[in-house]
Amino acid sequence: MANHRYGLIMAGGRGTRFWPRSRKHNAKQVLRFFGEQTLIQQTVDRLEPVIPPENIWVITNEFLQQEIRKQLPQVPRRQILAEPAQRNTAPCIGLAAQILSHIDPEAVMGVFPADHLILKENAFRKFVKAAFRAAETQSVVVLGIQPRWAETGYGYIEFPKNVKAGKAEALAVTSFREKPDAQTADTFLKRGHFFWNAGMFFWRVSSVLDLMRRHQPKTATLLAGLPGIESRNFAKELAAAYPHCENISVDYAIIEKAEQVAGLALDDIGWNDVGSWEAVYNLAKKDGQANTRTGDIVTHDSRGNYVDAQKTVALVGVENLVIVDTPDALLVAHRTRAQDVSKIVKKLEENGREDLL
Repeated sequence: MANHRYGLIMAGGRGTRFWPRSRKHNAKQVLRFFGEQTLIQQTVDRLEPVIPPENIWVITNEFLQQEIRKQLPQVPRRQILAEPAQRNTAPCIGLAAQILSHIDPEAVMGVFPADHLILKENAFRKFVKAAFRAAETQSVVVLGIQPRWAETGYGYIEFPKNVKAGKAEALAVTSFREKPDAQTADTFLKRGHFFWNAGMFFWRVSSVLDLMRRHQPKTATLLAGLPGIESRNFAKELAAAYPHCENISVDYAIIEKAEQVAGLALDDIGWNDVGSWEAVYNLAKKDGQANTRTGDIVTHDSRGNYVDAQKTVALVGVENLVIVDTPDALLVAHRTRAQDVSKIVKKLEENGREDLL
C-alpha cells in the first residue's frame, strides 16, 4: 500500500498570535522561526521519507498560494490549492479526499498541520508509518501526544487505562474530550491515559467520503459534484460550490461520530504546535539572563525577554516581555499574555486597518 499513501498539509491559517510578523500574505506557516527553513518546509521534509513529494497535497488560501508554491518547488504546482473561502477543516479534508478519489481510489490519506515543530523526526516517522498501516483496516486513526503538563488549550484523546506510550500499535479510542478547564486538565495528566489531540488523522479516502456522506451530507454533495482536478472547469466549479460548504471542524463533523476510531499513543517526539510567541521563546536559545533574540540587543538588569527586531534594541529593567519590530508595526506584550496577541488583530480588523493585516 506504500504507493497509495498521500499527505494533505493544511496551510490555510493566518497565525494571528504571531502578529505583526504573521500577516495575510506572509503567515506563520511560511515564516522562519527555527533555522533556515520555514515551518511548512520542515513539515514536507520530515514527511518525505514516508510520503514522496509527488503524493503531497497542500490546501491553503489565495494570499499564501504563490509563496507556498515558491517555497515547495518539489511539490507539483497543481497540488498546492487555494480554498475559495475559509470553511474550517472538514470541507478542506473532504475536498482533498474528493480529488484523490478521482486519482487513486485506493488512496490512504494522512492529514498534517503545516505549522507544527517536531524535533525527533525519526520517532515521528515510525508512528506515521504505523498509522498508515492501521488506516488500511480502521475507519479513522488519530495520533495522541503524551502530555507534558496540564494544558487547557488542547483537546484530549482518551485511551484505554492500560495504554503504554511509545508503542507503534493502534488502540481503540475510548472518547474525545474538548479543551478542559485547569482542574480537569490536571486530572487528565494524573490519570495517564489522556493524550493531547495533535490534529493528525489517517484514513482511506473512501472512508472519509463515506463519513462525509453520513454526517455532512450537504458538504459531501457539493464536493461530489466537482469534476476531476484535471478539468478546465475545476477551479470555476470549486469557487461556486465551496463557500456553501458547512463551516465546521473535522473533529466535530465526523471524527467524534465515527465508528472504529483507533489511535496511537505517542511518547516524546519533540512535538510543539508553536502556538504563540511564548512557545517560540521557550524553544529558542537563551543568554545568561534568559533573554532570547533575533538581531542585536543590549541589556541592563533585564531578564526573560524575547526580542525579534532588525535594529539594536536596548532593554533596561524589564522582564518577561515579547518585543517584535517590523517596518510598519511594533508589538510589546507580556510573555504570559502572548495568546492575547490575536485580540489585537481582531481590533485592527474592526478598525478597518487592512494595511496592518
